[in-house]
Amino acid sequence: MSAKRTRVKICGITRAEDARAACAAGADALGFVFYAPSPRNVEPERVRDIMRALPPFVATVGLFVDPEPEFVRRTLAIAPLDLLQFHGNEAPGACVAYGRPYIKAIQVRPEVDLLECAHRYEHARGLLLDAFVSGMQGGTGTRFDWRLIPTHLPLPIVLSGGLDPDNVREAVRRVRPWAVDVSSGVEAAKGVKDPRRILDFIAGVRDADA
Repeated sequence: MSAKRTRVKICGITRAEDARAACAAGADALGFVFYAPSPRNVEPERVRDIMRALPPFVATVGLFVDPEPEFVRRTLAIAPLDLLQFHGNEAPGACVAYGRPYIKAIQVRPEVDLLECAHRYEHARGLLLDAFVSGMQGGTGTRFDWRLIPTHLPLPIVLSGGLDPDNVREAVRRVRPWAVDVSSGVEAAKGVKDPRRILDFIAGVRDADA
């Protein structure tokens, strides 16, 4: 599934000012990382406070990696996220256990059958396609070979992995994803967004859509 207007998710938000900058630039969704090893890890209480100041119609997404169920439930009780994003080896049953829609991240490499992944996670709202980097779960700044994406996946594609203001036009024009997801590509430092890069990134997406 493709869209005339490609949606944009700014992930790895840790500060209220970065959330405001992303919303002002036209982001459709904000991503919050609930994974302790990540430099972008954020506490549910801080996310709750950021969410209270968001304008309407901006989706909030929580990123988890093989979480303990109680941790997800506690996080949702504090910060009622709109969508869950799973980046580990979660089984489909685990992904649907929280009464929230979800997307499943897949680290793309030649031996991964994306059609089989789409079938396995058939209840996902989409597949987030990211680069494979051993020992890392997203936010790597690494791009994968877009030619590995099948022409007709039965789930919407959220394209991630090494996107930045310089390459996002090409990415959208070649892949035609439902959405793009960026974290490190719009940062001044890990966990700190650059408002100018966010603006340039979203401008590149809109230019590719035109």
